[in-house]
Parts: sequence; structure tokens; C-alpha cells
Amino acid sequence: MKRRIWVPSVFLTVLALLNLGSAPASSGTGESRVDRLVDQMTLDEKLSFVHWDYSTTDPTALVYLPGVPRLDIPEVRASDGPAGVTIHRPSLAMPAPVSLASSFDDGLAEKYGQVLGREGRAFGMDVLFAPMVNDIRVPQAGRNFETFSEDPLLTGRTAAAEVTGIQSQGLMATVKHYAANTQENNRMGVDVEVDDRTLHETELPGFEAAVGAGAAAVMCAYPRVDGEPACGSDTLLTGILREQLHFQGFVTSDWLATHSTDAITKGLDQELGIDSTTAIPPGGQVPGGKYFGDTLKKAITDGTIPVSVLDRSVRRILGQMDRFGLLAENKPPRPQRDLAGGTRVARQVAESGAVLLRNQDRMLPLDAAATDHLAVIGPTAKTPKVTGLGSSYIVPDTATAPLDAITAKLGRGAQVSYAEGEDVEGEPIPAAAFEPPFSGGTVLQPARSGVVYDGRLTVDKAGLYRIAARVTGGNGSLQIDGCDPVSFGEVFGKLTSVPLRLSAGTHTVKISGGALVDQPMRLDLSWVTPARAQEAIDQAVETARKATTAVVFAYDDGAEGSDRTSLSLPGYQDELIKAVTAANPRTVVVLNTGSSVTMPWLDKTRAVLDMWYPGQAGAEATADLLFGDAEPGGRLSQTFPASDQATPVAGDPARYPGVDGVVHYSEGIYSGYRWYDHEGVKPLFPFGFGLSYTSFAYEDESVTRTADGLDVDVTVRNTGDRPGSDVVQVYLGPSPRLALDQADKALAGYRKVALDPGESRRVRIHVAERALQYWDTSGGAWKLAGGERRVLVGSSSDRIRLTATAQTDRPGR
Repeated sequence: MKRRIWVPSVFLTVLALLNLGSAPASSGTGESRVDRLVDQMTLDEKLSFVHWDYSTTDPTALVYLPGVPRLDIPEVRASDGPAGVTIHRPSLAMPAPVSLASSFDDGLAEKYGQVLGREGRAFGMDVLFAPMVNDIRVPQAGRNFETFSEDPLLTGRTAAAEVTGIQSQGLMATVKHYAANTQENNRMGVDVEVDDRTLHETELPGFEAAVGAGAAAVMCAYPRVDGEPACGSDTLLTGILREQLHFQGFVTSDWLATHSTDAITKGLDQELGIDSTTAIPPGGQVPGGKYFGDTLKKAITDGTIPVSVLDRSVRRILGQMDRFGLLAENKPPRPQRDLAGGTRVARQVAESGAVLLRNQDRMLPLDAAATDHLAVIGPTAKTPKVTGLGSSYIVPDTATAPLDAITAKLGRGAQVSYAEGEDVEGEPIPAAAFEPPFSGGTVLQPARSGVVYDGRLTVDKAGLYRIAARVTGGNGSLQIDGCDPVSFGEVFGKLTSVPLRLSAGTHTVKISGGALVDQPMRLDLSWVTPARAQEAIDQAVETARKATTAVVFAYDDGAEGSDRTSLSLPGYQDELIKAVTAANPRTVVVLNTGSSVTMPWLDKTRAVLDMWYPGQAGAEATADLLFGDAEPGGRLSQTFPASDQATPVAGDPARYPGVDGVVHYSEGIYSGYRWYDHEGVKPLFPFGFGLSYTSFAYEDESVTRTADGLDVDVTVRNTGDRPGSDVVQVYLGPSPRLALDQADKALAGYRKVALDPGESRRVRIHVAERALQYWDTSGGAWKLAGGERRVLVGSSSDRIRLTATAQTDRPGR
């Protein structure tokens, strides 16, 4: 990859300068104070800033910097936080970021960030590892729920608004994972081959927008990009981030993503992680810094790495601390938690991001007064699905069961019947099924890790078995031959339940684990056999048959560390929904999923409502939406494929999951809906799609070229009998002057508008100059495509209501 040199547009430069005021102001002595402090610091004190440490006894921070008390430089604490402050148990659980992006609402994204910022500051945090802005390129990717969209404009606007919100509360935002971290499969070993234009036009806009909003920090990623580790790439960290985007903050690595000591010379400022050979003491502090600790100290003392390089990194970190008031004599006070206010925003996001995918014969909203017997089915109706799994997993302060919230909406005379439908825990696996016998219980003592069981499991009948691990006090994984490993532990919740297809016979089993300090790890294993799964389905069918209406809750388990093996709902849920719809045609499906899923049962349902992972106010939001006390305001931020075989990365293992450890972005700029348009493949649901409880008409489109883009004006009218909102989406067609690959249409602007019945409003959507440009690889700069281009106004990428043309050359030229 060649070094890219680019002078940013005046717009971005001004935006970055303006956003410096969004964080707490420094004392005004700014850089001179930082320089003075660096001059006074010893080598060891400087080194303490370039690697994160962590404590085995202090639950108030994931990682920390010790500070320099003698110079009044305070300790700095950090936590993961895409959907809440993860290190604190419990803490406020916000809806998954993909739900936020589906709201298409910049103002709401800023409020979301404000909740995270206040929550983090109240919990003693100074740095939050959020937001995640990687492109949704792979539909199966395990962390799609943690990021925003397949579209760079939507990702960028959402990211910028959230960063502004987080930092308005005095918390430093860390945008991640830079860059091309779009799959979990082999994430620590994959080498991503991506051309310059594709990188700039699909993956980097989210980072550019966050930097433009003044993000204090960037977290670099696990993959190699064009042969260089992302956390050791001079091209990514200096050529693009510093020189093109004019980033002024500091760069920290992802956990164990630092590969060499000389990465500090290439733009990496901090190492996150510990030497895997370090013995963890039973209580106390564990220093980080496999490469940026003693090894870096030696490199500096022997002259291999100049001390000026270390000073540069320390200066960047202290500079952001100063910007946020942490070096001031009177440091910013910490707020109290606002649980009630944060929960209100969480509920608003859950409602505004909910996507109504199907609503035959206006099945929804349900009439509470007319509902006499409702069947509620599914495990997540009783045990709410609040959040995704992995480092963003949140233990909520409180979370109502959707079953209870729905019951509360109905009158006293109404009957609500519940059936689990999909058993997720089953019964203990018989000890005799294992050789040697394994019956669960305490398996590991503190401060130890490794293989805790190595044996065999015998299965009498072939089929889909759900293996459930209930654990306290540790983390680990279960590997059954021929199947993907099952991770369990504190970051996955007390119970992890995964369906595995097993053949009849004997299978090798290996269980690895590690106990948390000062307590043993207890692991119990159970399973749901195919026969028991069928019993649960039969019971649900009988419950649905007796009811007037059935509401089925379905879910998946998006998780860091592994991609989904299929776009189908896990376990027997597809079979469950098919059986319930056959028994009761008035069936509504509520999805608690983190990304796209296939729906072989879709045509048999009356309504489908996607709530994503809705946070701790998700039950109340779901009930409000089902009964019409709120309207589903979301539109899909990603395309839902019709099948696993009809996606931008299907059919070519070089695209995904990679061949010999290399992934090639051979689709180029045709990612997401651009690929579906270009290839003529019809998806299950298109990007931007979402139904409403009312209807809208678009009229009188006009387009004006301005000095900084286009102004698109359109009249929007609510033609239904209920208040509601719509997302007016503006797409731009290709330039006739560009002899390069171009999207048939690309999102160039959008605006959410709320209208009362019969109300109409003239709406202006501004299309920024960047939307008219393309990345010129030969010049290393953004250039205007120009010429007469189609301007399309619609309610999704495949529902265009109005079309116009506009001359996009710059005015006066």
C-alpha cells in the first residue's frame, strides 16, 4: 500500500476545529503545560503512559494508567462501552449500536452518546472504548450488532454524533477498530487485501467522521492490512490517520494487537494487553506492556528507538488529558448516575430503531381492548435478550421480561398463555455420557488456567443438540470435534447455550478455562436433546392453537470472537415459527437479533418486528410498539439477504472467510446494497427498508447545486390516520465522466421527519460535497466526479419515489 498524502477539505478542517469546544476546555496553557510535564518525567514515568495496566482486585476499571502523583497527573481509567460501561456490573444497558443506526437520527445518536458519557464519568472512567464504526461487510460477522451500518454515510453521521455526545460529558471516546476489522473469523491472523479506493470509500468514512468530531483516541485493529499489522502500519497510522485526517489524539491497540516494539515509531502510542506468559497474582496489579514496557525501555536506552518518539506518544496522551481538564488544578467534578434519564433514552432508541419488516392486513398495532387470549412464545419473552455477547456484554441494572410488559398492557379479562418453545438449558448431561465421567461443579481454582477436561462424549442419536454451559467465577471454552468452539464465562453471561449438530457415536471433548482471582470457577453442562426440543415445540403449538393471537420471540447470539455459521435463526427456532404459524395464522414474530437473518417462514406470518438487542428498556419498548403506544421508527441499516448464498461475500472463499489467512475485498466498492444493485440480486429486505403504522407521499422534488454540495427539497405528506415518522433518503446516481466502477446509486443524504395525520412539510436534505466525489488513487485525494447525475428520493434503496437530474459541476466553473 502506498503512502497517501491528502490535504483535507475546508469543511472537515473547520468541523474539527469547532468540535474542540465540545470537550471540557483546558486551562489555556495547553501544549506548553504538556511539554513542561514531559520534560519533568522520568523514563519509567513516560513508559507508564504507553501501556495499559490492569488490576486483579479493582472492579472499577478494565485497564488504567497509573499517572504521576508527584506531578499531579492523575490515574486514567478505561472501559469497553459500545452499548454501556461494561466493566461495571450492573450498569445501564443501551440498545445495540445497530439499533441506534437504524433510527437514522443524528440527534438521538448524540443523546445516546451523552448517556454513555455520563455513565462512564459517574463510574470513574476517563476513556471509553467506543464507538465501533467498522463496515458491515460480512452478514455473518459476529460483531455486526456492535457497529452501525453497511453504508459509509450513515456510519459516519451516527459515529460523529455519538462521539460528540460522549465527549460532551467529559469522557474521551475511542473510535474502533482501525481498520478493515469486518469479521471475527481468524481476526487475529487474517491479512486483508483491499485496494486504496475501496478502503477510503467504504471502511474509512466512519473513522474520518469521528476524527472530524474530535475523537480523543483511535483503537487500531487485529488484522493485517495489505501485509502490515494494523497496529504497526505507518501507512494507516501516519499516512492516513495523521497526515490525511489530521488526527490529533492518541492511538491505542486492541487487546494483544501490538506485534512489535517499533510499532511506536509507526504511529502506535499505547499497547493494550499483557504478556501471555505473565503469572497473574492472587490479588494485586498486573503490568501491561509486552512490547511497550521493559522491551521499549531497553530499545530507548540502547539507542534503537529515540526517546523523542516516546515523548511524542506521551505528549499526545497528555494533550488529550489536558483537553479534557484532567491536568487542571481543579479537575472536572464527576456527575451522579442518571439511571432514570438514561433509561428513557434507551427506551426511545429501542422504539426509534425498531424496524417493522412485515405487517399484513395491518396486523399491528394490536388492540389491547379487543385481545382476549394472547399466546406469548419463546425463551426471550421470559428472559429478556438485552445485549450482545463479548466485550460489549452488559449486565443491566434491571430488565423487565417482555411477557410481563405485554401482560400489563392487557385488561384483566384477557388471558395470556406462555410457552418456552425453544428450550435453551435442558437437563444435565449424564455423567456416564462422558469418558472419563464429568458431572460439573468446581473445576478450577484461582489464578490457574488451561485444559480442565480432555475426554469423550457419546451421543446415541444424530441431530441438533443444544449444549448449555452455566458458569460462575471464570471464562473458558468447550470444543467438541467437528464443531465450532463454544465460549462461556463472565463476558457471555452466566448461561451460554449453543446448538451443535452431532452425529451418533463418540466425540472428543476438550474444556479449557480460567478462574477469576480469589474465587473458584464452577462449570455445569446441560443439553437439550432433539427429542426434548420437539416436546417444547409441540407444547408451543398447542398453546398457540388455543389463542386468538400468537407472538413469537426469536433471537440469535451475536458475539465477539466468532462469526455465525449460518444466517438462519439458531437451534429449532425456524421450525418453531413454522409450526406456530400453521397452528395460528395470526402470528407476530418479534426478533431480538444483532444482524440480518433469513426467514423461511416469512410469508406465513402476519407481522415481523425487529427489535435488535433492545437494551434494558427493551421490554417496555416492545410492548409499546406491539400495542401502538409508540411507532416503529427504524429503517434497516443493512441489507437482509434472501439466503446465505446470495450475499456480497458468498461463493468466493477469498472474500470470506479467506484463503490461507488472506481475505481479498474483490467486490471493491460494491459492498452492501451497492452489490445487490450491481449484481441484480433481490434481497429479502433492502437497505433503508422499514414499514410504518401510517403511510407517506413524496411530491415536488427540486435540486439546487450549492457551494458545498446539493440541496434536495421534497414535500412529504402523512397520508394515513396515525402520526408517524419516515426517513427520506436521497441517493445519487453515477457520474457520466468517470471511467471507474461506480454504484448504481449511493446514499447521499437523509432526514427523519415526523408528521401528524394529513400534515405535510417541505423537507430539505443537504447532500455534502463529499458525496459528489470519489477517491482518486493516483493523486491520493478526493476529486469531484462531476457531470449531470441522477438524484433519487426514496424510502429505501429499492423504493425510489422521485427522480431528478442535477448538474454537479462546481458553480461558476
